[in-house]
Amino acid sequence: MPKAAVLHKAGGPDSFVWEDVRVGDPGPDQVRLRTTAVGLNLVETMFRSGAIPVTYPAILGFEGVGIVESVAPGVTEVKPGDRIAYVSPPIGAYAEARLLPAADCVPLPDGISDETAAAGYLKGMTAYYLVHLSTRVKPGDVVLVHAAAGGVGLLLCQWAKHLGATVIGTVGSDEKAALARAHGCDHAVVYTRDDFLPVVRDVTNGRGVRAVYESVGRDTFDRSAASLALEGILVAYGAASGQRTPEQTAKFPTARYLIGATLQDYTATRAELLAAASGFFDVVASGAVRVTIGQKVPLRNVGEAHAALESRRTTGSTVLTV
Repeated sequence: MPKAAVLHKAGGPDSFVWEDVRVGDPGPDQVRLRTTAVGLNLVETMFRSGAIPVTYPAILGFEGVGIVESVAPGVTEVKPGDRIAYVSPPIGAYAEARLLPAADCVPLPDGISDETAAAGYLKGMTAYYLVHLSTRVKPGDVVLVHAAAGGVGLLLCQWAKHLGATVIGTVGSDEKAALARAHGCDHAVVYTRDDFLPVVRDVTNGRGVRAVYESVGRDTFDRSAASLALEGILVAYGAASGQRTPEQTAKFPTARYLIGATLQDYTATRAELLAAASGFFDVVASGAVRVTIGQKVPLRNVGEAHAALESRRTTGSTVLTV
């Protein structure tokens, strides 16, 4: 019988229980997947802590990679034996096997390893929509990337640089600054010591940046907004420090744009999902963007990975191995 990291109540990183779970045959439009690797995302710590309610017992996790074991009659998206990646509500990735909608499964190209896909799939498609759809980065742009040494941040820095932009990034330490610079960040600002707004003004000669990729939220939102050039775009795609307040939103400067779209908005159809996945796989295969796996943790020890992520001891992406 497969095992999973199960939550029976909200709590700290030690709340997971590694136990047997029953996984049946796929129902209509479903596949049964044998997991090979799982991606870790900050929002999952909020589900675990109870900040985002779940029904117990719960198996967390939004994205994973594995081998299709069986499919329901009529499923055409994938077939048994395919290697696939997915990002899917409902949650349930922290398991050795699971059922999930066939429409969410994307076959992996031969040149993309299971661990690379697990580390970068959700983050890579996020970076894809940020630079190609929300902002359409072009040569000569200057952009600001928060959490530049994180999983999405490292991909954003590389991708924006590949498209010809100058990249300013915020990071939490000198070590993370070095990592960000090695991944395309031209100006790495250690936010625990320095203010990024003067750097933005200096780099842009006072004009401001074309785009801010805002994943921190309340603590940086005001200064992120102040960093924008005329008709600049702030894309709010995360809120590690908490959601911005209504007062902050009300003070957002005129002649600037605030976008709060999510990956789900840009992958609402199967065609859009495949386009985003292909955009990510292609840029990785070309070598223009590389996925940085900062940590590998056995799935059964997922609590350790949560603790490290919450304490900001991680760099790049964390892969949960099976």
